[in-house]
Amino acid sequence: MTETNDMMTCEEYREAVAANPLYEGGDSHASQCPACQAFQTDMQALDSKIARALAISVPELKMPELADVDSSIVSVLRTRRLTTPAWLAVAATVAIAAVLGFRMLGNDLSYPSLADEIVAHLEHEPYALRVTDKSVSDSRLARVIPADLATMDHSIGLITYAQSCVINGKEVPHLVIQGERGPVTILLMPGEKVDSRQSFSGQSINGVILPVGDSSIAIIGEDGENLKRIENNVKNSVTWST
Repeated sequence: MTETNDMMTCEEYREAVAANPLYEGGDSHASQCPACQAFQTDMQALDSKIARALAISVPELKMPELADVDSSIVSVLRTRRLTTPAWLAVAATVAIAAVLGFRMLGNDLSYPSLADEIVAHLEHEPYALRVTDKSVSDSRLARVIPADLATMDHSIGLITYAQSCVINGKEVPHLVIQGERGPVTILLMPGEKVDSRQSFSGQSINGVILPVGDSSIAIIGEDGENLKRIENNVKNSVTWST
């Protein structure tokens, strides 16, 4: 990347941090963006957990007693004995699989309702709710909302965050636009059918889940945000591809 530090966007900075949690570039951007600072802290904490999981004690590999085994079989086994690097590679692979499995199980929680899961998800992604006038790039938006999922025009408003997230076991586009009282979250949930409009609330937030065909869209803003004003724009700007 050829841009100077003060020209980095949140998207560029977080992509750099995701590739290397100890990334030290972009100081000018990080110093002015608490959300990106929090993102790097979270990534470093996750990196440390994985490192600790990999720091396992590997016992010396010992072959079993083969006194009663045919000598020809013994010869084959000896030639196939794992070297120390190979044994360590196997152990590391098992450890990584265990960490990833733990993370997957940790996300496989059950919630009383779809609204409860949405509120819980937002609480774990606070860095998405930043006040800014910088929109995400078109290429970023296209990756998060692929053409085979849906199309969206820009009448939805200024999109300042776009990320693929998991809600109810399905990957969904998680977007943020700027509302009158602060950032407003929009979750496009293809295949998540609801029978009617559902309102819900959480700590200092209010939200709604809208039925749109055989799918649904969730809109969540701060207390006092006029979601009615946003609902029609969102519904009119999204067209499901299937």
